[in-house]
Amino acid sequence: MFRRLLQSPHPRLPVRWNSTAVHEGTPVTSTNRAEATLKRFWKTVGVEKRNDGYVVTLDKRALKTPSGNTLLLPQNKQLVATLVATEWENQETLLKPHALPMTSIVSRAIDTLAEEKSRGEVRKSLLEYLDTDTICFYQDYPPPLVDLQTKYWDPLLSWARTTFDIEINAFTSILGNSQPEETKEKLSKVLAEFSHWEMAAMERATYATKSLIVALALVKRYITVEEASMAARVEVHSQIERWGEVEDTHDVDFHDIRRQLGSAICLLSHA
Repeated sequence: MFRRLLQSPHPRLPVRWNSTAVHEGTPVTSTNRAEATLKRFWKTVGVEKRNDGYVVTLDKRALKTPSGNTLLLPQNKQLVATLVATEWENQETLLKPHALPMTSIVSRAIDTLAEEKSRGEVRKSLLEYLDTDTICFYQDYPPPLVDLQTKYWDPLLSWARTTFDIEINAFTSILGNSQPEETKEKLSKVLAEFSHWEMAAMERATYATKSLIVALALVKRYITVEEASMAARVEVHSQIERWGEVEDTHDVDFHDIRRQLGSAICLLSHA
């Protein structure tokens, strides 16, 4: 399917049709209409070239963000457009918002993070994670957890310290800890150089992993989605090793964090 979408300038994808009404008086966009009705209202999904970029179309109409902006992607993000189109194609009967991670992160970038003021607010919010960063809080028991911390956290902290010339403290208690102000200032300057696409990816990855350092390493392509997920879930993996996996809990979390991190890294693709 991806190949057909990429090769055809005006691909049409056959889908099943389910009609529904939208609440009267509500401003309608393709996205918020679907969210309001939770039912598929479109027949066909496509990707078209438009205004030196790409749009995803539902029944030949350009998909819009929740704020009503056209979901227009630049020429170097054709793959992203394809992934967004595939998400909507895969909504066969009832809309599943959790299955639209690419649509939501693209919309976030376009609706909010295109403005410097908004990026500044997000930047400030993300830097607050540094004092409680997941990978800065070590435990000395049990041994399997210690081994996982060493394997997945130590290299990330070393990379961040060296790459950005910063000091990052590691803690053994969650009480009364904070990172140096100079570190925060340097990382703030790093984030200030991010485009709205990079900031959207950084925001999602930080929220998913509860770690600014893991998110930064992912956005900078130092680690993969799998490595980022493992670093964020070290304690969970340690528990699974000791006690086994809890069905419909660990496995759901496993797939969700990969979905979130995968959408973040795919947003940064240039293809």
